[in-house]
Amino acid sequence: MRTPPPLRPVPSRGRLWWEVAIVLSLGLGQSAVYAIVAIINRLTREQSLSQQTATLNPSLSDREIFDLIYQLLDIAFSLAPVLLVCFLLWMPHRPHLARLGLQGARPVSDGIRGIALAAIIGAGGIAVYLGARALDLGVTVNPAGLNQYWWTIPVLLLSALRAGLQEELVVIGYLFARLRDLGWGTWQIIVGSALLRGTYHLYQGFGGFVGNVIMGLIFGWLYSRWGRVVPFVIAHVLIDAAIFVGYPWAAGAFPELFGIR
Repeated sequence: MRTPPPLRPVPSRGRLWWEVAIVLSLGLGQSAVYAIVAIINRLTREQSLSQQTATLNPSLSDREIFDLIYQLLDIAFSLAPVLLVCFLLWMPHRPHLARLGLQGARPVSDGIRGIALAAIIGAGGIAVYLGARALDLGVTVNPAGLNQYWWTIPVLLLSALRAGLQEELVVIGYLFARLRDLGWGTWQIIVGSALLRGTYHLYQGFGGFVGNVIMGLIFGWLYSRWGRVVPFVIAHVLIDAAIFVGYPWAAGAFPELFGIR
C-alpha cells in the first residue's frame, strides 16, 4: 500500500531561510536594523545617552482626526506579519495553528501564567531601565507621546495589543517552529530569538537591549516547556498597557525617576 504524500511538506532549507528573512524584513527584523542605526546615531552625539529621549507612541499629525486615522492604520498594517506567519504555518487539520503555539482554549491557566509573568518581568524591567539610566547606558523613554484626546487611551491599549501579538507570535511562535525545521537546537533558538528581541529595542539604549534579552530568555525557556504562546501575549500586552497608560501618572508622581525636571 502506497503511503500518501504529506499534505504540506516542509520547504527546503534554502527556501526556509528566505521565508524567515522575508517575514522578519516586513516587521521586527526591519526594526532591528533601524534600532542598530539609531544606537550608533545616539552614541555619536554630544549628549550622553541618559540625556536623550525615545518616544514610543508619537503623534503622527497635528490634526486630531488624521492623527487617529494614522495611528489606526499604523497598528493595522503592522499586524500584517502576524497574518503572514499564521498563513505560512496553518495546518489543514485541527488545531490549525498548533505550530504557532495556539492550540486549545485554556483561559484560566493561560491568564494566571500571563499575569504572573507580567508582574515579574514588569518589575524587573523597571529596575533594569532605572539602572541603565543611572549608569548612562539608556535613554529616557516616553511611552506615551500622544496628545490627550478622547481616543488616546484606547489607541494606546491597541498599540499594546499590537506589540504583544506581533512580537510573541513572530519571535516566539513562528521562529521556534521554523528554526526547528532548520535543525536548530532548543537553546540555540532561545538565545537567537532573545538576541533578536534585544536588538530591535536597542533604540532605547543598552538597558533596553539587556532587559529584553533577559525577557526573551525567560519567555523562550518557558515556551519550550509549555508549548503555548498565549501566556506570553497576555504578559506582553499587560506590561505595555501598564507602561503606555500609566506613564503620565508615574512621570508626574516621580519626575526625577523619568528624567523630568
